Amino acid sequence: MKWYENAVFYHIYPLGLTDAPKNNDYQITEHRLNQLGPWIKHIKEIGCNALYIGPLFESVGHGYETTDYYKLDSRLGDNEDLKKFVKECHHQGIHVIFDGVFNHTGRDFFAFKDIQHNRESSQYRDWYCNVNFQGNNEYNDGFSYDNWGGYNLLVKLNQHNPAVRKYLLDVVKYWVSEFDVDGIRLDAADVLDFGFIHELRMLANEIKPEFWLMGEVIHGDYSRWVNSDMLHSVTNYQLYKALYSGHNEHNYFEIAHTVRYLLDKGNLPYHLYNFVDNHDVERIYTRLLNKHEFVPVHILMYTLPGIPSVYYGSEFGIEGRKEKHSDVVLRPAINLEDYPNALDENGCTNIIARLGEIRQKNSVFSDGIYQELRLTNRQYAFSRTNEITQAIVVVNNDEVDSSLDIPATGTYTELLSGEIQSVDGNLHVHLHACSGQIWMKDYDETVTRKREVKIPEIKQVAVKEETIEQVTVDYSKSYEEMSIEELQACVLEKLAKNGPVTEQMKRDVANNVYHDSLINWVKSFRN
Repeated sequence: MKWYENAVFYHIYPLGLTDAPKNNDYQITEHRLNQLGPWIKHIKEIGCNALYIGPLFESVGHGYETTDYYKLDSRLGDNEDLKKFVKECHHQGIHVIFDGVFNHTGRDFFAFKDIQHNRESSQYRDWYCNVNFQGNNEYNDGFSYDNWGGYNLLVKLNQHNPAVRKYLLDVVKYWVSEFDVDGIRLDAADVLDFGFIHELRMLANEIKPEFWLMGEVIHGDYSRWVNSDMLHSVTNYQLYKALYSGHNEHNYFEIAHTVRYLLDKGNLPYHLYNFVDNHDVERIYTRLLNKHEFVPVHILMYTLPGIPSVYYGSEFGIEGRKEKHSDVVLRPAINLEDYPNALDENGCTNIIARLGEIRQKNSVFSDGIYQELRLTNRQYAFSRTNEITQAIVVVNNDEVDSSLDIPATGTYTELLSGEIQSVDGNLHVHLHACSGQIWMKDYDETVTRKREVKIPEIKQVAVKEETIEQVTVDYSKSYEEMSIEELQACVLEKLAKNGPVTEQMKRDVANNVYHDSLINWVKSFRN
């Protein structure tokens, strides 16, 4: 099995995590990358064995407007820092992939600067798409050009130009020889030239054993990018959307349908990069209307076909709401020392660490054939089966307990609780509200180390101690007409009908001050 087929990824946005300045003046080298040493141990402790880190290379701002592909960003350090960091990751058994921002460069990139200086006489005028010296832009360059996403800060490279292709391929060779990187996540892969991607794959096949190419693809038929001639994997945005909305809307049919759709493309889902949040989207803890759905969401991400990934900080259950014109809040500085006992005391960290361990120690979740077993809006069961064993995964998105029988024969161990059943016909599963179970056939207890799993209570750093004042709800109004305070009271009332309301649940409701979110939350209850 190739390393990436059994990978559990951790994703770091380094400029944010290390609290680097938002703008780079290129004058001072600050060795912030060295702050990440303790994070390597943490990555291992929570069950990850691979790291996607980036952007890393010299840029003027958020990192995706590259200035120099051959130099670590001055705000992070120098190339020696990056070499040492990757070497230490490898020493601790962690593969590393970099962000490859090859669709566009920043305006400080040498080729663009040459065009600014030499205009029509520049030897690099064909390095970018549709450079027009009869046009202009907001920078008053006296010429226009194609960009990415409508931002002239990001100048689109012309990948049909052989010189551009050679330059970028040489960059990849340098990253391997200089830093010993194990693969690349291609930024904006859905708009990269297919010919360039094919050349990159041919290089990957030669440059290093099992060199991995994963692309950022948001929409479209993933099989166009993931095949033997192109990329090994792409970001699974289809499953990402289904995972959070399937829980918020109590609709497991959406998740199961997404898996079926991807399976119709052949073996595609087994290679896709699964995630529930990243540096471009809201934190999963923020997305979920019922925070306790954090558990079944992650059980599914780790056990459905695909390669799971955790975005830094989300293992602690931190919040992050996307802003209209800035992603800064999604990319915060985090001090690892603020979470000294997270494995034992934070329910989010605990379940992720346990799932990471289960995933790594049981290959059935990497290559096991998927089969749907049970499906309702609120309960979902499936199996993963390979030549070694069978796993049965069952999840419940309901706010109340549920029981169901799954056809099975043999001895099964539930990996989160340790419960054992010997069955001849049906595996009887009792699920607590907002939970899940993983049953393994003929399980060897010595495979995974034992550790008590504390799921129900999710502890966070600096929880706002807000309370909800008693309000009188006017039920003659629609939810849309109610105030935030009225909606909060309605949510608490609904929660109380389904069982005890914990202090954590009260804080979750009090901290949700978003009208639309509260409307969706209160409507999600069955009664």
